[in-house]
Amino acid sequence: MLRISTLLPVVVASFLVVFSADDNREANSVKFLSVRKIAHIDVPPGEVARSLQKSPYATQAARERILINGGWKFYKYGPTEKADSLIYDVRPEVQNEQDSKAADSRPTEAVAIAATTGVLKPWILPTGNDFVKDPAKRYTRPAGNPGGNFPFVQPRFNDQAWESVNLPHDWAIKGPFYVGEGVPIGGGMGRLPVQGVAWYRKKLQIPASDAGRTIYLDVDGAMSYAMVWLNGKLVGGWPYGYSSWRLDLTPYLVPGADNQLAIRLDNPPSSSRWYPGGGIYRNVWLTKVNPVHVGQWGTVVTTRNVSQSSATIDLKVAVANYSKGDTNVDVATEIYLLNAKGEKSGRPVATLAPAKAAVRAESTETVSGSVVIANPKRWGPAPTQTPNRYVAVTTISAQGTTLDTYETPFGIRQVQFDPDKGLLVNGEHLVIKGVNQHHDLGALGAAFNVRAAERQLQLLREMGCNAIRMSHNPPAPELLELTDRLGFLVIDEVFDSWETKKTPLDFHLIFPDWHEQDLRAMVRRDRNHPSVILWSFGNEVGEQYTGEKGADVARRLHTIVKEEDPTRPTTVAMNYAKPDMPLPGVPDVISLNYQGEGIRYDGAYKGLKGISTPPLFPEFHKKFPGKMILSSENASALSSRGEYQFPVFDGNSAPVLDGQGGDPKTHQVSSYELYSVAFGSSADKVFATLEKHPYVAGGFAWTGWDYLGEPTPYYSSRSSYSGIIDLAGFKKDRFYLYQAYWRPELPMAHLLPHWNWPQRLGQVVPVHVFTSGDEAELFLNGKSLGRKKKAAYEYRLRWDDVVYAPGELKVVAYKNGKRWAEDVVRTSGEAASLKLTADRTTVTATDDDLVFVTAQLTDKNGLLVPNANNKIQFSIEGPGEIVATDNGDAANLESFASPEREAFNGKCLVIVRGKKGQVGTIRLKAQGSGLEGAVIPLRNK
Repeated sequence: MLRISTLLPVVVASFLVVFSADDNREANSVKFLSVRKIAHIDVPPGEVARSLQKSPYATQAARERILINGGWKFYKYGPTEKADSLIYDVRPEVQNEQDSKAADSRPTEAVAIAATTGVLKPWILPTGNDFVKDPAKRYTRPAGNPGGNFPFVQPRFNDQAWESVNLPHDWAIKGPFYVGEGVPIGGGMGRLPVQGVAWYRKKLQIPASDAGRTIYLDVDGAMSYAMVWLNGKLVGGWPYGYSSWRLDLTPYLVPGADNQLAIRLDNPPSSSRWYPGGGIYRNVWLTKVNPVHVGQWGTVVTTRNVSQSSATIDLKVAVANYSKGDTNVDVATEIYLLNAKGEKSGRPVATLAPAKAAVRAESTETVSGSVVIANPKRWGPAPTQTPNRYVAVTTISAQGTTLDTYETPFGIRQVQFDPDKGLLVNGEHLVIKGVNQHHDLGALGAAFNVRAAERQLQLLREMGCNAIRMSHNPPAPELLELTDRLGFLVIDEVFDSWETKKTPLDFHLIFPDWHEQDLRAMVRRDRNHPSVILWSFGNEVGEQYTGEKGADVARRLHTIVKEEDPTRPTTVAMNYAKPDMPLPGVPDVISLNYQGEGIRYDGAYKGLKGISTPPLFPEFHKKFPGKMILSSENASALSSRGEYQFPVFDGNSAPVLDGQGGDPKTHQVSSYELYSVAFGSSADKVFATLEKHPYVAGGFAWTGWDYLGEPTPYYSSRSSYSGIIDLAGFKKDRFYLYQAYWRPELPMAHLLPHWNWPQRLGQVVPVHVFTSGDEAELFLNGKSLGRKKKAAYEYRLRWDDVVYAPGELKVVAYKNGKRWAEDVVRTSGEAASLKLTADRTTVTATDDDLVFVTAQLTDKNGLLVPNANNKIQFSIEGPGEIVATDNGDAANLESFASPEREAFNGKCLVIVRGKKGQVGTIRLKAQGSGLEGAVIPLRNK
């Protein structure tokens, strides 16, 4: 077993390939049942005996993985209907919940509730038994079949009146939004109808030839309290909405017949601090294997002795035997290089020596092997390194018959966590230029879409971002495939709360029963990804306040992670815990939220209500000289794209207040990018703090993109103001502030604000410049307003006394005395026409590929009208459909499903999907009253 300190080279890697519906390869890296030094692990038998073939040797295809996203029926109880009583467990009564409380409010103790009969929890808990280390603590399923007589689970129930949906599906995203106060879901959870109970049904056609095979249902994510019936029999479930999980359907299936699957979900109100979405919002698969096969997430790849000349690859394979008898197997593995598309290229670059194993019935045996690869192509983050990847193809056979073939993508890399230098990848020192990301995809909601996620990452890459923190839950598996392929560093995170609560019905209700299963499941699923460099098992948890009691919880979680993956360090994000408290001593890496800059400590923040903390990087570095420090959340700066308010704060950072960067009437925040939440800082202040403490490895801005929910400071809105990119994917001015700092080699300059200010004729309109240059000269209508140079710890150039006059504003930036870049803004006329531009002109006819089209309002000369908010109507012809529209305005409560929408400061977004199997030209049309319309052709192929 590879065991290293956090200061030694670490390499554990993999990536996930994105597959189409007819691709039967395993999409995930897979689990090794335990990383303990145990050669043999008993698998707890199920209550119902499996239907097994007489011989353990197979005649069918070794492994099939079938996407079953299409053809589901969906029903959600209405707001006045009484839902069925098939509940997972009782919940506390919620009274006087305030969802607009400050994000750094202290969590509170759980509310005690009395145990009751009639809940289904005893039947659901055994689903997680494979993730419970201690056999004595695994759960025994009671007798009986709760819900078996309920109509929705019966094969003969007529569901034709139910809605037809395809997965991934978010039942809440189309709205309507809740408006005003006293509504079931407030701004904190996005004002969308996420709450309630819903059912999904689908018929599974299982051919007779599948008799004797083991068949699993793999669910990548369902929100939340999922419970599954097959043919009227309760199979199991999983309550945590962000986990990926598996059920063995074999005992309940009838090969050669239709089999009725029914899934119940229950989303409580007051269960989250952000928009959780609702429904089966990630992919669902059927995995068909022979009784002897590689177990779930059953391979572990680690690499050691990594250099340019060679690398040692260690592989562990968990061989599960669900046949009736003991089985002798041969395990062989070949390693291939993957090309940029994720395809095997050429001949094997290495072959592990074949291994033999005797696997007892109803148990799992671990087989290990090693091989040296010469001149390895290492995985490293872009842009200075290349994210190269390999795949280990493992074949399990017996008596010459192939039982299973399993692919484990991985990468070869060396990572060091140095307390004085920060992060080194393959020997190169890299400053973490990261952002935090929530899981929703804006107007698409929580329903995962590969293209939408790829677009988010591509825009972040353009800004100079090299790292993502998954806030605050395990992501969709495909998102980690994207970070692997595109070369991002990742903090993989789970748990926004432990035993204490942040909202009345959040994860604290199930933490005592499920924290081990959820944590082990995340690590097993994701530990072969090269992009994942760090495990975070908590965010701003209430146990920061409870001394040794809270530290004991942290130790339990830390131990679980190390048992599953001893090669990566652990962390927990802390916004309150101080160096002399017990909690920071537990994780391997110190992750600080906002404490580096100080919280409500000085300047315009001094005296504000809430946590108050001086800048603490030095104190943590002194107390923990052997631990790397990173800024896991910083800034939490706020702005609305294209909104500018006066007067402009004359310092470099201030909290948003009414009249100071915030407008309580319009619910907009000024885009001068100087304002933040009360506990945060501007980007300028963050940059300076990190530069002054070079031992800090870097940080993660809150947030990369706006996200649904948590609309500080205006909780009448639907979405956050903290994104560097708005909810529609349009760049805020802050994008260019980060780009100027994170990409100093890129010639760029950006002027703000826009130059349409007829109401301020003759008044001062401050002009700010973000540039990667070191000085710049500003011109108004050809007249120089002076040349300025950046001082130390200064990241923008300011001309705060510019008197507005219409015309042309131009900046010329310089670097090392040479002309570097320029930018121009001009006063536009009235909006006269529409302009459409697409991120791509071709979409594949697969029902899940998307084109993102921007509509701009322009004047008669083609200039963007930056303050125009005309309503635009969209329509479409040909084999495509409009999925959603948006404009990036956090205060806009128009349904995302509406084909018409007001532009916000000159721009609007429309998302188009090609219809499955229908090729041809799609024509998207935009029109508006008094405007010249526009048409853009798109190809569906």
